[in-house]
Amino acid sequence: MRAEPYWLDPLTHLKRHRPDHAVMYFSPLVLQAQARRFLDGFPGLVTYAVKANTRPEVLVNLVAAGVTAFDVASPAEMQAVREVCPDAVLHYNNPVRTPEEVQAALRYGVTSASVDALSELDKLAPLGAIEVSVRLALPVTGAAYDFGEKFGVGPDAAVDLLQEVARRGYRPAITFHPGTQCRDPEAWVAYIRVAADVSRRAGVSLARLNVGGGFASHWRGPAPDLERVFTRIQDAVTEGFTSPPALVCEPGRALVAEAFTLATRVKALRPNGAVFLNDGIYGALSELRDICGNDRVQVYAPDGTPRQSAGIKRVAFGPTCDSLDRLPEPIAFPADTTEGDYVLFSGMGAYSLAIATRFNGYGLGDPVTVAAL
Repeated sequence: MRAEPYWLDPLTHLKRHRPDHAVMYFSPLVLQAQARRFLDGFPGLVTYAVKANTRPEVLVNLVAAGVTAFDVASPAEMQAVREVCPDAVLHYNNPVRTPEEVQAALRYGVTSASVDALSELDKLAPLGAIEVSVRLALPVTGAAYDFGEKFGVGPDAAVDLLQEVARRGYRPAITFHPGTQCRDPEAWVAYIRVAADVSRRAGVSLARLNVGGGFASHWRGPAPDLERVFTRIQDAVTEGFTSPPALVCEPGRALVAEAFTLATRVKALRPNGAVFLNDGIYGALSELRDICGNDRVQVYAPDGTPRQSAGIKRVAFGPTCDSLDRLPEPIAFPADTTEGDYVLFSGMGAYSLAIATRFNGYGLGDPVTVAAL
């Protein structure tokens, strides 16, 4: 099988091929650098939340960078990890499972799981004396949207559930998720303080504290200060626990987002200023419906010349025949943008490929590998 070419950067590929379909560009070097940032900076075990991007080239490069543990939410994700890293550590932190999924977890060798209900704890019996984390949910602000509405229990219920986890012989732990795109380190601090209080009230020493994902990627505005979050997490654990537990985190978005750039093309410009792109909310831009728009946008002529005139905010539509296929926020396109130009969105590695569809026959193919983005 002929090896695919490895391009210098997206513009080199665009100028050469001038594709008329949306293209995702992937840089292994950027991904491995971001993985090392977490491995060097976070004061505990770094696991990758596979749901963010399940592509095998992502998993392979994370392993190459030194990531050895993965947060898996389904048997399919377990299999995907095992195919690239047979000895990887698997944490099964989706707190709702069927008995059949638990049997799959047993076959794949899951070593840790989370629960937020006694009925879910009952289902874990076939897995033996694994680590079991009680999932906390608090009304903490600071994220693009909150995960606590779907999963987790309050402090009082967490005390009871943690005691039952310990009574049944599991290695007791606590986990939480501060919410996606969380820039405020005090969200983690608030959770850690409550986790320490739950542990004290339950009379149960924690084997580990999982501080979840939620670490923000560079989606808009200044780049997030991840190191500040890491420091506040460590300080809060030291202050809150007499005997601090080992730490684990499960970033997905913040690990993989920066390693991908999406290139779209201007299909049409309307007299009212509207722009039609060849990708939209049914494709790689689908997450824009749920969180604030990505403002890291650059426009290039087909020959690679950057469009640098003053930006004009325009409504942007995707390529499908559905009128809902509209980006939720206007984009500042340079005034000299024309049909056929390429519009590049940076920081697009998280969830874009994972949840994109091929509605109306549009959609992405395999990513193109580049050295730099």
